[in-house]
Amino acid sequence: MTVTGPGRRRRWDRISLAAVFVGLPGLLYVGIVVWPLVQAAAYSLTNWSGFSPSAEFVGPANFGRVLHDDRFWAALRTNGLLLVTLPLVMLGGALVLASLLTVGGVRTGRSRGLRGSSFYRAVIFFPYLIPGVAAGVMWGRIYDPSAGLLNGALTAIGLEGFKDFAWLGDTTTAFPSVVFTIVWGGLGFFVTYFVAAISGLDPEVFDSARIDGAGPARTLWHITLPLLRESIVSAAIFVEIGALDAYAIVTALTPDGGPDRSTFVLSQYLMQAAFKEGAFGTACAIGIVIALVTFAVSAALWTARREPAAQRGR
Repeated sequence: MTVTGPGRRRRWDRISLAAVFVGLPGLLYVGIVVWPLVQAAAYSLTNWSGFSPSAEFVGPANFGRVLHDDRFWAALRTNGLLLVTLPLVMLGGALVLASLLTVGGVRTGRSRGLRGSSFYRAVIFFPYLIPGVAAGVMWGRIYDPSAGLLNGALTAIGLEGFKDFAWLGDTTTAFPSVVFTIVWGGLGFFVTYFVAAISGLDPEVFDSARIDGAGPARTLWHITLPLLRESIVSAAIFVEIGALDAYAIVTALTPDGGPDRSTFVLSQYLMQAAFKEGAFGTACAIGIVIALVTFAVSAALWTARREPAAQRGR
């Protein structure tokens, strides 16, 4: 008869814990993320209609069809603009506000947040609690040319040129209006994120900067930004994932992609191919393209995050 010793029992316990806390989440990830992606890749090589039990293999024809479609390039242009605009506006604004709410004020010679910062944090974070579709519908009403609050307010202060102005119907203002709505809805999350990151830094660094005469702008540029490099890159990855999707708010504001497709995004193109044209194989090809672009941008940002550590190790 074999006797199990204490060492072997502990080793078996560790293996069991690893199976529970690593194996089960791994299986869930494979079932929820990896397997659907594999299925989408397989369907992208067929002419599957989405409702037929069978599909004919067509190879890379769907990808060729996508690349020769003007809608794809219009959507890719919009998502590219979002990739550039959203990180600059949202993360830049969030960093400035978070800096003001944490180290932007001076009391008794020490760096502190602005007076009433807790109230400002709650106000800034509140729009993030509103679902994207609801925020899009609400701002669609505000932008309404005939009965919208925005035109009414501008007209009330004497700007008669904005009476009946179609913010979402003009090629020069449709995209900025969508960007503003997205930033309005997501800014509070990143302000809270950066407030937590700044609060974790050594306060003596900011106190020393104040003593040396550094103002809020110089403190933000020369101290806060370098110390938050990794946090900023991580936040940028979240923003770029949202920029490559942006379906809910964009569709709520401009269901058809705006004037001259100025707000048309890849996710809208995917939904049109799937549910309006019944070309689920093509829709899967679009989804694979979105996934590849998202992976490439995320990998580039992650490399930028890791580069300083690699240089320090040399």
